[in-house]
This record gives sequence, structure tokens and C-alpha cells, in this order.
Amino acid sequence: MNDNTALLNFICQNAQMGTVSIAQLLKIVPEDEFSRHLEAQRQGYEDLEREGRLLLEENGCDEKGLTAFEKLRTYLMIDVQTLTDKTASHVAEMMMIGSNMGVISAVKNLRKYPGADAKVKKLMERLCRFEEDNIQQLKKFL
Repeated sequence: MNDNTALLNFICQNAQMGTVSIAQLLKIVPEDEFSRHLEAQRQGYEDLEREGRLLLEENGCDEKGLTAFEKLRTYLMIDVQTLTDKTASHVAEMMMIGSNMGVISAVKNLRKYPGADAKVKKLMERLCRFEEDNIQQLKKFL
């Protein structure tokens, strides 16, 4: 697997994890300002995943999305973590932790795959900024 494929698959998997997680959380949180914020984040993740998929196709590669096990594990983890606390504050904290992990992984992957094309690196940097922005925006819900 070349650097482009590795980075693009990371972008797609990260964005898919965000989309899957938020879809699950939207079933739990009440409809209000926080749920509208989560929906906007979900759209951002969908956009990033779509762009990553297009670049994979341009490079003649297939997307390696999340496995069924990874999705199930995510659903179960969210259910357990929100069993006793479904408040916006708690869910925002969960999302911030996930976004922080995304930032760390994005930076590590950028350094791990220096041979990637500028276009691919730019999308990875955009994902990193998106995750950082998510963290900042979620602070108001703590």
C-alpha cells in the first residue's frame, strides 16, 4: 500500500467513525442546539469521507471502510457510556475525546507517510483542522 492509499483510507475510516458515532448519538440526545451542532459535524465528516473516496478512486484504489466489528464495538461503547448520563455535557466530552484521538492520529499519519501527494496531504490537514475545530466548538456544551 502506498502513502496516498494509506492516508486516504485513514481519512475515510476516521470520517466514517465520526458519521457512525454521531448517527448513534443523535438517537440518544434530545433535539436542541446540541443535536443541530452534532448534525452539522456529521455533515462535515460525510463531506470528508466523500472527498477521500473520490481521491482513492482517482488513485485506482478501493476504500477500506470500517469493519462490521468496529461499527458494533462503537455502538456498544456509546450505549455503555451514555447508559447513565445522556447530557449534552457528557456527550460533548465523549466527542471531544474522539476528536482529540483523530487529531493525534492525523498528525502521526502525516509524519508516517511523507511521500503522499500534496492533494492527499491537504485533505488530511483539513481533517485535522476539522477535528480541532470540533473540539473548540464542543467546549460550549460542557
